[in-house]
Amino acid sequence: MNQVADILKLAIKAKQQGIDAVLATVVRTEGSAYRRAGAMMLICEDGRSVGMISGGCLEPHIIKRAFWLTRNGANVQVYQTGDDIHYADDGQAQADVKRTNSNIYDGSDNGLDEADFDELNFGLGCNGRVHVLFERLTTATPLLETIRDVRRAQQPISVATLIRVNDYQHQDSITQNSDKLQIGMRINLDEHRNLGSISAQGKTTFSSILANTVEELAEYKLSDKNAEYVTVENGKVTTEWLVQRLQPQLRLLICGAGNDVMPLVTMAKLQDWYVTVIDSRAQYATRMRFPQADVVMSLSLGDSETLLELSNNAAVALMSHSLSQDRARLAILLKHSDNYKYLGQLGPRYRTERLINEISINLSNPTMLEAGIHKLHYPIGYKLGGDGPEALALGIMAEINAVMYNQDAPVNGSHSNLSNITAMSSDMDANTVQSGV
Repeated sequence: MNQVADILKLAIKAKQQGIDAVLATVVRTEGSAYRRAGAMMLICEDGRSVGMISGGCLEPHIIKRAFWLTRNGANVQVYQTGDDIHYADDGQAQADVKRTNSNIYDGSDNGLDEADFDELNFGLGCNGRVHVLFERLTTATPLLETIRDVRRAQQPISVATLIRVNDYQHQDSITQNSDKLQIGMRINLDEHRNLGSISAQGKTTFSSILANTVEELAEYKLSDKNAEYVTVENGKVTTEWLVQRLQPQLRLLICGAGNDVMPLVTMAKLQDWYVTVIDSRAQYATRMRFPQADVVMSLSLGDSETLLELSNNAAVALMSHSLSQDRARLAILLKHSDNYKYLGQLGPRYRTERLINEISINLSNPTMLEAGIHKLHYPIGYKLGGDGPEALALGIMAEINAVMYNQDAPVNGSHSNLSNITAMSSDMDANTVQSGV
């Protein structure tokens, strides 16, 4: 959901100021595409815009045409990024405009000519096609409100968006005029699965055609992707949908509030992550020091319940520069390896192994830490080169992203396991270790 926060903020401002806007959403991609299905861009009539649906090549064209395209309702446009671009006599590149062979229907007889539905070739050499849904803010508001609900509740929601109806000329014979399938209409699939009801655009009564279609969509299982293009054939009507699993923000819990945490917070917020900073030292964990973080709190080392709650399904970075803090947090987290998605410890390898051994000697069954140790990344982050807190933050975010998105590491894996730990003297008294900042 990158850039979603800015889109939500601008949408609220535009509505408060009485300014109309158009939401452009990538609903399908073919071949090579810079952004995936679900990427959004909001264009206001006063010239403001946020978000991206490409690498920057489509945006100027879309900004110019967004309001004209939606003058009679929502519709889908197709943009190509192939090679066969034409050139004028003066040598200037020209987009190859041709009529698409896809039937694009907005659910009403709005007088749009077939020439309005054009397929533009931008000649970028990417050899891809991007299908973009354009809709005015009044139509898009329910989707944006759903996204806000997902972010507030931290619970995903499945939504299906109608992007095309083929053979729509048959609709009059199979549906009532008040129940035509409209491009951009959205179905809450979770609501249907849980309650057995269908609601879309304020309506709760639909034809059997749509009811049967929703049944099929509700049974559709998304793969690892959070958005997929789905075609449903139902009698004489074939509908095309974007099925999305709207996910809450990725969450980052940073245990430690030193100066080197500041650029890490900034980089995480640039990716629209939900960032929490905790420290047992109240003088460090202040809103003034971390204005970009979503939550900043002073958390005692003995509050394991809150620590586990904050780390649930999150990426956790231990970087307090304090042996006592890191030992206390690590002791809890290593025992609950299923609670979080990533765990990284700042500091040299021997320091982390010392902490693990100090934790182990106080347990009757040290093997209970094995799963957590195998999941632990130390030293935290990829070694990308460079020096200073910013370079450290870049390496940390690179590693966390790779883990969260199940990507192969570009370097040798940085996590260790119990067999790599050199056992230290069993008579070490962990309580004698002094903490340091």
